[in-house]
Amino acid sequence: MLWILAFHIIFMVTWFAGLFYLPRLFVYHAEASDEISLRRFEIMERRLLIIMNIGAAGTVIFGLWLLLGWWLPPPLWLYVKLALVALLMLYHIYCRKLLTDFKQRLNRHSPGFYRWFNEIPALLLIAIVLLVVVKPKLF
Repeated sequence: MLWILAFHIIFMVTWFAGLFYLPRLFVYHAEASDEISLRRFEIMERRLLIIMNIGAAGTVIFGLWLLLGWWLPPPLWLYVKLALVALLMLYHIYCRKLLTDFKQRLNRHSPGFYRWFNEIPALLLIAIVLLVVVKPKLF
């Protein structure tokens, strides 16, 4: 089971690297105005999304594998963690939508929006790590 946990963490780190960096690229993309920069950011964002997809898929696959190891009903903290991971998945999907908007030149958000948007995965990461490490008794 430790090998599965190790691969779950490796893919999670890969996924989070993309979740942290893609919105930062959106900040720069929203500030860009020349055609060369706009195309460069589109290419960088598309390639990063591919890596993010691989990280997310690996995280989910190995995470589900880890869930198979639970003999007793899972504790409440695990349900909360899974709900936060579901929010991360929605965030990931929304990043894909934003990337498509940039590609179609339909961006409606300011660089400031993307700076705030970039903080969401960090907050979710803190909550998830605290839940996994501390394993609080909820209710």
